[in-house]
Amino acid sequence: MKTSQATAAVFFTAFKALKSTEKEAFLKKVVKDRELREDLIDIALTEEAKKVKGTPVSAKAHCAYRREACR
Repeated sequence: MKTSQATAAVFFTAFKALKSTEKEAFLKKVVKDRELREDLIDIALTEEAKKVKGTPVSAKAHCAYRREACR
């Protein structure tokens, strides 16, 4: 496992251990941060796009397209 994956696993485990009110408070902070919010949207859209049949598109190209479309 790469260091970045191990770090992500530790943070995810800690997040899952939080009480629901603590999770909500953390997620509110994430969503209030514009850059993090956009990253989450990009990830969600990329995951949904993987389910659609058609021409394969890289995640980078998909995110660039979505960012341009939202302007």
